[in-house]
Formats: sequence, structure tokens, C-alpha cells
Amino acid sequence: MSGVRDDSGAGTVLAVAIVGATAIVLVAVLALGAASVLRQRVIGAADAAALAAADAASGATAGVPCGLAERVAAANRAALTRCVLDGLVATVTVTASFGPVPFSAGSTAGPPP
Repeated sequence: MSGVRDDSGAGTVLAVAIVGATAIVLVAVLALGAASVLRQRVIGAADAAALAAADAASGATAGVPCGLAERVAAANRAALTRCVLDGLVATVTVTASFGPVPFSAGSTAGPPP
């Protein structure tokens, strides 16, 4: 039988396929982890911006409440997209992007009810 082939080299092909699949899964897990970290950073930026605006509204800190919230959000590498004051209560929304995916978070701060 001159048409019979052996399977030498098949292990190499299988090993390359396994390494490639593992690399793809690793990149996907790392991207998901980075997105999760960004989400938490945006939530923290929203909380800090709301607290800063509420402090400014109450007079505890000098400055314009929404302007201060915008600076705090920018310091946390996020953008202030909404700032609403209702008396001493500040409600803000901040946004940051992970590639083409935007993450937004909102927060409210003020004196206790």
C-alpha cells in the first residue's frame, strides 16, 4: 500500500491548536477583567463627584457644585454627563469608555433625610 500515510506531526498540530485556543481564552478573560475594573472605577468616580457636589452645595467646600463634580470626575478619568442639584442633594452621572463600550454610573449624595 503506497497510499498509506502515517500520523507523524499530528501531535504538533494539536499542540499548536491548544496553545492558540488557550491564548484566545486568556485574552478574553483579561479584557473582561479590565472592563470590570473600569466599571468599578466609574462607580467610584460617580460617588466621589456626587459627594464633592453635595459638599459644595452645603458650603462645606468652596466652589460651584457641578463644576467641582466635573473636576473630581475628570481626576478619576471619567466625564461628568449629568449633574442635578435639589437643595443640598446632588445627583450625578459619569461616563468612561473601554474601547467602543461606554460605562456609566450614577450617584446621589447629600445630608441624611
